[in-house]
Amino acid sequence: MSTWLPLESNPEVLNKYLVKLGVSPAWSIVDIYGMDDELLAFVPSPLKSLIFLFPCSNVYEEFRAKEDEELKAINIEHPENLFYMRQYVHNACGTIALVHAVLNNPDIELEEGSFIKKYYDSTKDLTPEERGKALENDVGFIETHESVANEGQTAAPDINEKVYHHFIAFVHFDGKLYELDGRKNFPVVHGETSPDTLLKDAIAVCKQYIARDPNEVRFTLLGLAATQ
Repeated sequence: MSTWLPLESNPEVLNKYLVKLGVSPAWSIVDIYGMDDELLAFVPSPLKSLIFLFPCSNVYEEFRAKEDEELKAINIEHPENLFYMRQYVHNACGTIALVHAVLNNPDIELEEGSFIKKYYDSTKDLTPEERGKALENDVGFIETHESVANEGQTAAPDINEKVYHHFIAFVHFDGKLYELDGRKNFPVVHGETSPDTLLKDAIAVCKQYIARDPNEVRFTLLGLAATQ
């Protein structure tokens, strides 16, 4: 498995990345400063995805393994046009969360000939596993990811240094709330949602993550929303 430099959870850096990949500047990553209603009211609308950064603690890894076994047993079918990909690159979770957020919202415009448009066109009919392998070998993504990973406010860690945090994305798709995490074998459905309730419904799932690991405080919320 190859390794990339980790991305910083910094909207300025992530927005540069989106533009370089070819995503319309009409959409931007924004900070979400808290989970209470007063702070959520400041999140720009429409919100297309909630991106959650959390620690991969032992508690999380145990839960992930248990959840995976449960999902295998019930064999849920997902929409064929849901864009889901597996993660086969260390530290690529930030890129994968952004890809999941953008490519599951077809009204987000992609520049013709851009890295992300070429990637989507070449992988949209592939399996999640094949999409993950394609990303691992995509020179455009590799070089763009590395360039923005070096632009954060803190020095980029050594490429071989273990990174403790993980990005995932929540999106509304066909009336359902989907959790898209490339380290999981399947997308995870968290019930019904709508464009208007996506933020509230995704926050409820994030609260479950936090409740499972009450000794942790290192959680970050970001949104992909209309540029203000």
